[in-house]
Amino acid sequence: MSDHTRNDAAASRRLIYGRRRGRKLSPTRETRMAGWLPRVSFQLPAPGTALDPASLFGAPMREYWVEVGFGDGGHLFALAERHPEIGFIGVEPYEHGVAKLVTRIAERMEQGGADNIRILIDDARLLLKALPKNSVQRGFVLFPDPWPKKRHQWRRIVNAETLADWAGLIPSGGELRLATDVPDYQRWMLRHVLAEPRFVWTAERSVDWLRRPDDWPASKYEQKAIAAGRTPHYYRLRRI
Repeated sequence: MSDHTRNDAAASRRLIYGRRRGRKLSPTRETRMAGWLPRVSFQLPAPGTALDPASLFGAPMREYWVEVGFGDGGHLFALAERHPEIGFIGVEPYEHGVAKLVTRIAERMEQGGADNIRILIDDARLLLKALPKNSVQRGFVLFPDPWPKKRHQWRRIVNAETLADWAGLIPSGGELRLATDVPDYQRWMLRHVLAEPRFVWTAERSVDWLRRPDDWPASKYEQKAIAAGRTPHYYRLRRI
């Protein structure tokens, strides 16, 4: 099967790779998941039906940001804490990561915090297809699975098709942020980014991609990568 054929298949049906479940959840997290996940999660509409992000939230939001593969939710939650006026949509298939974020949301909302996060447990590619044009002001794909074997690289979530989808979702002046600590994926990302004419890479000096910006919260995975001696690269892309 060619890479093009595989990408077409990924766009037309649910394809979720990697682990979805690990060890059993603790009783506390199981309780949180049972009580709170239905309140903060959503399902994709039928194929061909647009998903209005405003319909996911009980109150109007100034704009909407989307994170694909949020891991344990640390980065997403930190941003949501800083920006209660923004609606955040996070996509993650791994149960333990979802449970950690749901627990944080529950604790915050029980203390009167903002209700500005919604979770999708599904194929992120389908979400990118379902959202309306120009509906997402900022997107994030941070430290995705690198799929290092060449025969698996077509599974990478950063590719020509998904970048084209992001370019349709993000209006002029909006931003897409990417990060990886894997050298081969760094080269892969840049090759595909530079081939998408609707995005411009904002870096002017090496420090611009080697140092995480102040408004970019650290993630647990990033901290582990640095502790292991790997060098993350941070890419900020502006929609033109």
